[in-house]
Amino acid sequence: MNVTIQQMEKLLQGQYTFKQLGFSMLLTRLKSSYADAPTQANLETCVNDINAFIAKYSGIMSDDIAIIEKI
Repeated sequence: MNVTIQQMEKLLQGQYTFKQLGFSMLLTRLKSSYADAPTQANLETCVNDINAFIAKYSGIMSDDIAIIEKI
C-alpha cells in the first residue's frame, strides 16, 4: 500500500485514531513539520516518510491501513 498525495493531505488535516502507536507518533511529527512549512516538497517528504513506515511495519498495521485506504 502506498499513500497518495491526496490521502496525505487528508491525514495531515484530519483527526484519525490509529492503533499503531509508532504510526500515530510519526503522523503527529509530520503534521507539525507540514504546519511549519506547507510546501509541495514537504508534502512529498511526508508521503515518502509514511510510505517507508508502512512498508517496514505493514505486518502489524492492517487495521490502520484499512483506515487509510478509506480516506
